[in-house]
Amino acid sequence: RAVLFMNEENGPRGGIKYAEVAQETNEKHIIALESDAGGFSPRGFGVSATAPVLEQFRAWLPLFPQNTISYINNGGGGADIGPLRKAVGTPTIGFIPDSQRMFDLHHSRLDVFETVNRRELELGTASIASLIYLIDKYGLREAAQ
Repeated sequence: RAVLFMNEENGPRGGIKYAEVAQETNEKHIIALESDAGGFSPRGFGVSATAPVLEQFRAWLPLFPQNTISYINNGGGGADIGPLRKAVGTPTIGFIPDSQRMFDLHHSRLDVFETVNRRELELGTASIASLIYLIDKYGLREAAQ
């Protein structure tokens, strides 16, 4: 399932409500991943999970092409998915792109789809898809987070 949240700047109500419903219905989420730092070249992921899961993600680093994902930080997620981790313990992942040009665009008149570098967006999308593929193929080390 993919859930798209928007406009968290006006409050995290969508993420909070989603977490409440997930808790009430006892839904299991394997991971929650958020990309909210721009569409620039991929650099890493931030992961909030148990130590064995974090170690597993770091073991996958050599599988990412050179000049894409080079690190996995302890701690990650975002405002939209943080409530899900808090409510039901779902591992959360934040995609970390290169941040050097973030505020050249962020919340400015240039913050429109037309200014996104297509190649950088493709590299980030491929990095996220690769991580999801690895999780699907190998699962997570601990079933219960």
